[in-house]
Amino acid sequence: MRIEKGTSNKIMNLAEAINRYVFDGCHISIGGFTINRNPMAAVYEIIRQRIKNLHVYAHSNGQGVDELVGADCVAKLEIAYGGNGRFAPTCIRFRKAVQQGTLMVEDYTNYQMTLRFLAGAMGVPFLPTRSSLGTDIINKWGFSESLRHTDPKIPNKKLVVLDNPFDPEGEMPKVVLVPAINPDITILHVQKADAQGTARIKGLTFADVEQATSARHVILTCEELVDTDELKADPDQNQIASLYVDAVAPVPMGAFPTACYRYYDYDPAYLNNYRKFALDDAAHDTYLKKYIIGTKNHQDLLELVGSAQIKKIMADQRTGYAVGLDRR
Repeated sequence: MRIEKGTSNKIMNLAEAINRYVFDGCHISIGGFTINRNPMAAVYEIIRQRIKNLHVYAHSNGQGVDELVGADCVAKLEIAYGGNGRFAPTCIRFRKAVQQGTLMVEDYTNYQMTLRFLAGAMGVPFLPTRSSLGTDIINKWGFSESLRHTDPKIPNKKLVVLDNPFDPEGEMPKVVLVPAINPDITILHVQKADAQGTARIKGLTFADVEQATSARHVILTCEELVDTDELKADPDQNQIASLYVDAVAPVPMGAFPTACYRYYDYDPAYLNNYRKFALDDAAHDTYLKKYIIGTKNHQDLLELVGSAQIKKIMADQRTGYAVGLDRR
């Protein structure tokens, strides 16, 4: 159970927040889904600060995970799916790292990952499900039992199949127990937040709420820093309570090049270019030096992309997406 940190101002520069809460070898969860609302400004700052050996948890992430893996920031990854839609049905640097044996991966179903974060949020060690019964997700482990004993934050088993204690001979004789996740830090990008850390997500929330409430610390990047009274006016529209949040970093377009519903769409030009860079090791190194290491912060990266391209992806106020955007 989390203890409220008070109502003090939690506004913080993103670089300071990353420096304070993300460290070499920490267990980190990032929000978003494929190419939607990834906390990309925070991802790029982690890369700039050269934080390494991360143990990453993600639901079904894309660009954020791929860039962290490509920058050699990740040692272990627990995930349901890593892909960027049509731009990379399987994330490119992620796939290369797995094939080359430089990244350890343990896979779960989408539902299982949500349940694992939910268990962490509830303060229970596991939750039961039927998800993955009859599949190799149960049999194929990414982390060996011996490795699990070296890190107390990793459960000693991937999954446990158990007889249904209430009706072992009935229609549901077996259940799968999935272990809880309690990351050291969860990082989310949201549309609106106040100085205390109350946050509002527009559109689909994916597993972001469970990821936030399961973590020991939470950093929010937001499109808009708003008055608390604005969020109080429609409290049922707020998903993250301030008691879970440690730092709020206002970063307009902080999910770029992924989409942030009602603010901007994903950038197909950037994602297409990234794909070309990511396919070749030397080209990817050039990409990192130019776009990430070579930029001071996220605003610097956006200026490098250029205002003309940014204008193309801005969201239509009626639909919440960029109308007429060439997505090829």
